[in-house]
Amino acid sequence: MQLVLLDSMTLGNFDEKIFTQFGDFKSYPTTDSAQVLERAKDADIIITNKVVLDSAILSSLPKLKLICISATGTNNIDMEYAKAHNIIVKNVAGYSTHSVAQHTLMLALSLLGRLSYYSQYVQQGQWCKSEIFCHLAYDLQDIYGKQWGIIGYGSIGKQVCSLAKAFGAQVSYHSTSGNNTQNDIPHKSLDEILKTSDILSIHAPLNDTTRNLIAKEQLRMLKKGAILLNLGRGGIVNERDLAQALQTQDFLFGADVLEYEPMQPNHPLLDSNIMHKVLITPHIAWAYKDTKERLLQMVAENIKQFLNVTA
Repeated sequence: MQLVLLDSMTLGNFDEKIFTQFGDFKSYPTTDSAQVLERAKDADIIITNKVVLDSAILSSLPKLKLICISATGTNNIDMEYAKAHNIIVKNVAGYSTHSVAQHTLMLALSLLGRLSYYSQYVQQGQWCKSEIFCHLAYDLQDIYGKQWGIIGYGSIGKQVCSLAKAFGAQVSYHSTSGNNTQNDIPHKSLDEILKTSDILSIHAPLNDTTRNLIAKEQLRMLKKGAILLNLGRGGIVNERDLAQALQTQDFLFGADVLEYEPMQPNHPLLDSNIMHKVLITPHIAWAYKDTKERLLQMVAENIKQFLNVTA
């Protein structure tokens, strides 16, 4: 078998033996659209995270039998063409539930405790100049007793619920599809959950229903001092409206996803006037060590199952 990994940088460092066991394995850090055909022309199996494989590319890869997506989303693959031409596409799902939930709590706790400010205060030597034993520039907030709203109550949303409850939060949720409303915690309308939540975390997929779900009108509904977190997909929160709202409203924002990634240099959330209200990480909630190893094992298992079936 000829295997090619087109974007190894999206997986970081890992032991390539997990794939070399299946055949002749080649790996490239990144691959742009002009390089795909040359690199994948002899491949029986392609492994990729984000490289686009449309019908024009797939039609020029006659040996290709299997595409392994090292992620959950398959929107970079022309699924109809693949199905029509007997190219199997396998993704991985559920591997990052615990790490994304943990990352959500980390962002919430960091914002509640103004961790970035206070850490910089110490690192810059300011504490050494203090007249008293502590420094209280910003109010700190407990999770205990707070209203925590969850938008998107799938496996990650449920795990966040469990963690938030462990800290003593009162949890409710909003189903973006409207179909998931039979659970053991209160379901609220979008308007209600926006108006009542002290902490509001998003764990929904991006689709026609959720795109720009949180825009100017919805942001106006947020409680004073609220924390809004997006751990779902970029594009659910209108980032331009968000940046404008942060200029005048009293709330904080944390995220691990943006509509366009990597972040654009002129992004409105980089405005120095609001940066003290913002905590953004570069799409790493899925990439905790144990989680990434689980993902790689799942990709390898997809290959193994394919080879067992075709043997």
